[in-house]
Amino acid sequence: MDDRTDGGNAGKSVRNVLSGEAVVHGSVVQAQLIETLNSLTLSVPAPPEPEAPRQVPLPRGGFVNRTQEFASLRAAAESSGQGGPPGIIVITGLGGVGKTELVSQWVWREFADAFPDGQLYVDLAEVRRDGGVDVGAVIGTFLRDLDVDERYIPAGLADRSKRFRTVTAARPLLVVIDNARHAAEVRPLLPSRGLVVVLGRTRLTSLELDGAVSVVVDPLETAAGLQLVRRWRESTQDAGAAQRLVEVCGGLPLALRAACEWLMERPHQSLDAVVRELSEERPGPGVREAAAAVFDAVTDTFAPHTRALYDFLGRFPGTTFTAAVAEAAGVARFEDGLRDLRTAHMAVDAAEPERFRLHDVVAAHARARIESAPPQALRAVRRRVTDFYVTMAALADHLVLGPRLRLQEAPEEPARRLFTTKAEALEWLDAERANLLAVLRTAADEEWHDAVWRLCESLWALYHNRPHYADWIESHRLGIAAAQAVGRPDAQVRMHNQLARAHYSLGEYAAAEAELDRGEALLGTVTEARLHGVIWETHGLLRLAVDRPDEAIALFERALRANEGDTHGIVVQTYNLAQAVLAAGRPQEALDLLSGALATAEAEGDDSMRLRLGIVRGRALRALGREEAAMAAVNDAVRLAHQLQQWAKLEQALDLAQELGEGIHNAQVQRAVRGSVQELRRRGGIGETAA
Repeated sequence: MDDRTDGGNAGKSVRNVLSGEAVVHGSVVQAQLIETLNSLTLSVPAPPEPEAPRQVPLPRGGFVNRTQEFASLRAAAESSGQGGPPGIIVITGLGGVGKTELVSQWVWREFADAFPDGQLYVDLAEVRRDGGVDVGAVIGTFLRDLDVDERYIPAGLADRSKRFRTVTAARPLLVVIDNARHAAEVRPLLPSRGLVVVLGRTRLTSLELDGAVSVVVDPLETAAGLQLVRRWRESTQDAGAAQRLVEVCGGLPLALRAACEWLMERPHQSLDAVVRELSEERPGPGVREAAAAVFDAVTDTFAPHTRALYDFLGRFPGTTFTAAVAEAAGVARFEDGLRDLRTAHMAVDAAEPERFRLHDVVAAHARARIESAPPQALRAVRRRVTDFYVTMAALADHLVLGPRLRLQEAPEEPARRLFTTKAEALEWLDAERANLLAVLRTAADEEWHDAVWRLCESLWALYHNRPHYADWIESHRLGIAAAQAVGRPDAQVRMHNQLARAHYSLGEYAAAEAELDRGEALLGTVTEARLHGVIWETHGLLRLAVDRPDEAIALFERALRANEGDTHGIVVQTYNLAQAVLAAGRPQEALDLLSGALATAEAEGDDSMRLRLGIVRGRALRALGREEAAMAAVNDAVRLAHQLQQWAKLEQALDLAQELGEGIHNAQVQRAVRGSVQELRRRGGIGETAA
């Protein structure tokens, strides 16, 4: 590339035949750009039709009765959401009464094809922490499930809710929200059209005032409970004992299923004897006491390895569990124990594959069961769990972000790899995010400060790629406190900077500035120059965001000096500096900076930075009025972005290509560039720029 001239062919005219009948007259560079766009358009296959999500859990066998509830649901569905706002049905009942199974049966029996655009399901119990839910993160997951690109998912809750309503305006959806506690958790999750089914233990009266239809699910009546019992044990000789079993279980299907599976393990024991044993276990007259008595009896008969798994889950701080974390905590024969828990209907599949969770009623029982255990046993298990997550998160960080400044030593290779690629590592981090935050909280409570800041440092790999802002902010506050507790000002500086980036992304510039000031106050105790650089770099980005490029230039120059000796860091800070210089209206100076950085990036084989630098170079050339050279730079950037599959940068390059095309006083060239860009967006799954 030559920054000084537009190339020897800049003034030559060509006749370029494009696909179809269009004939374009223009310069060689214009034709080359159009040819690149056309060739990439042909090389990128048309995206497959997105699959409509079908997320409502599959129904299980052994479902009985609920005829009245089905009728109520049917009537509510028919009377709501007729072409207007979404209908809302709120289903309430005790934990373990069968609300989720009722909805699963109803949807798959009567609504399997009613919502061709999709069914979304979220269990808020899986993402609830300290009683609260990050609703914005739930909407982000919904948008990804509806094939919305990550770049078009806004940062704030209000904007995410608006985007969700926009996306669903032409897509009537069934949305099932399980384990809701408050109307405020539900309202942002309402689509523009369709039907919303909310499940919870208590009535959400404010939703009912908004027009939601209430359906109450009561414990099974005796006849229905007897029908369920007979699916496990046919007995005409002791119908009275079967009736008492239903009563002992409080009419809760969850408790009845667990009790009946227990019966299956005792084919030679009389039903009457089983009922007497359960009655003796029952500590009180309530329904919760009934369920606890059944679970006590069932767990007492588990094999030792199953009891060990169950006790581990009572100590586990997270919400979902995998074989890997259980085995890391010392649980043997995990698959056998899991099979026993699933057979007893005490463990269920979580939303992600190969992940499981205890039913919330069962989880409460498991936690209560280990309350009398020695505290050192609880602490030992949680320490092993913490060490597991610290190691795995560090491994994921290395895969996702590659070489970068890290304050912790590289982790040892585990005996069992859970991921081997960047994509797998990122998916693991995202699937584990609720557990990761729960472990951070536990480690902070236990004052395992070193583990807290190390885990927090590794989580940058997740939050930088998939920003879950509530988690990001809370985790880094814990990380800052932990680093301070162990006298690691270097880690404090890093945590303050990473927390500032969260506020910066949210547009909370004052909060970001405050975090940076706290980090900067510690720089006198930090010898690593690059940590000085990251603070100044983020300060510079904030100045650019508020249109103060001259101040940004001074900060990026300091960051550049701080990265002396780090080739990649020098290239990155030169890239930042060039953008600030360009924003200050000095495109030739920006071009000079970019030339040196590009040469370094090419020599180092740093294609990712070559791409970023090339796009800014195209903008600088355009600002200088050198449109032919700008087109050549964009041509290279488009090809490189496609080669690297960096779709965000491809989008930026295409934006610049379209701007250049609009600036050319040739209608045919404009149409050709515009058409090629739009088709390449469509085929690349990029879509039009979102509002």
